[in-house]
Amino acid sequence: MSVASIERTAQGLNDGEALDALQVVGILEYVPPAVREAFISPYASPSQGQLRVNARLRESYPDLDRNELIADIRSYAEDSLSIASERVRITGMGVLFNDMLRQLIASQVSTVGFVLIATFAMFAVLLKSTTLGLIGIVPNIIAPLAVLGFMGFAGIPLDMMTTIIAAVVIGIGVDDAIHYLHRFRDERQRGASVQDAITQAHASIGSAMYITSLSVMLGFSVLALSNFVPTVYFGILTALAMALALLVNLTVLPAILLLVYRKPPGPG
Repeated sequence: MSVASIERTAQGLNDGEALDALQVVGILEYVPPAVREAFISPYASPSQGQLRVNARLRESYPDLDRNELIADIRSYAEDSLSIASERVRITGMGVLFNDMLRQLIASQVSTVGFVLIATFAMFAVLLKSTTLGLIGIVPNIIAPLAVLGFMGFAGIPLDMMTTIIAAVVIGIGVDDAIHYLHRFRDERQRGASVQDAITQAHASIGSAMYITSLSVMLGFSVLALSNFVPTVYFGILTALAMALALLVNLTVLPAILLLVYRKPPGPG
């Protein structure tokens, strides 16, 4: 029941014709208070010229674009119904959820930027080398970017869970890079060549990286058993990103070290 239901009932009593303004005012004047309180007051305020239109939004619709839907509703109200733009108010959970997602997406950029700056500072302090700090960031950017690209290719939307994947993966993935670069630096300070330092890092830290990364991947994979779809996406995609981070830290990272440190053994 709503104002539309009352209008249809009134049209049925008026030979199917729409009521004019005078008839509407007359009916509203004689509607019993109980009926007015139940079916009119929640949706309309005739004295203030306000009307509320409620509609159900199918959140699971695959092609749902909330921004486009909100723009279409406003355009219809202003162009087709000739309602002044300042008198149109679009509200509800759909609008609230849409604004929240837009803020989450905007904050993801700033969050990832902050994480990268903090990570570089941490690398530079721990390893006492800005060069190693920059090298350590590169492989840890590749994994989250690859997962975000896969999400776009697969049509997986950004939501409250998936927007934090990049920051989470960078935050966890840097652990592998820290251990690897720390061992590489120690071997170089002992006089080992670049190739030997990388070999020693693979032989020692590489095995630990496999075990720790596998443990993290299994932990996030448990979320795939959830009944909440965003949580499932978060668990699977984070586990995939961690696998990529491990692969990149064991392949791209030593390749970068070989390219940068082509000089005689020594401190640094």
